[in-house]
Amino acid sequence: MTNLDKAIAIATRAHAGQTDKGGNPYILHALRVMMQFEHHNEMIVAVLHDVVEDTGLTAADLEKYGFSEDIIATIDCLSRQRGESYDSFLARIAQDDLARRVKIADIKDNLNLTRLDQLTNRDMARAKKYHKALKVLAE
Repeated sequence: MTNLDKAIAIATRAHAGQTDKGGNPYILHALRVMMQFEHHNEMIVAVLHDVVEDTGLTAADLEKYGFSEDIIATIDCLSRQRGESYDSFLARIAQDDLARRVKIADIKDNLNLTRLDQLTNRDMARAKKYHKALKVLAE
C-alpha cells in the first residue's frame, strides 16, 4: 500500500459519518481537493487537509502512520488552532507554499454552491469570506 493509498483510507475512516453543508459525505470534498494535484505528497496533504482540525486524529497519529515530517507540518499548518483568528490562520498558511495551494483548492471547492439545495444568508456570508481569503492567499 502506498502512502497515498494509506492517506485516502485514513481520511475515509476519519471522516466517516461526517457530511458537508449539502448533506453529502464529507470525504467527497477531501477527494475533490486531492484531485486538483498531481504529485503524491501534494495529494496526501490535500486528502488529509481537514483530519487534524475536524476529526479525532492528531499530528502524532499521522506520524505513527509513517507520514513524513514535511507532510505532517503542512497538514498542521492547514489546521486552525484554538483561539486563532481567521486572518491569522490565513497569514500562517500563506507562509507555506503547499499549504497555500491546498487551501486555495479547498476554498474553491467550498465555493461550489451548486452542491447546496438552497442558499441561505449564512451560505452567502461564507462565500464572501472565502472570496476575501482567496485574495489574501493569491498575494
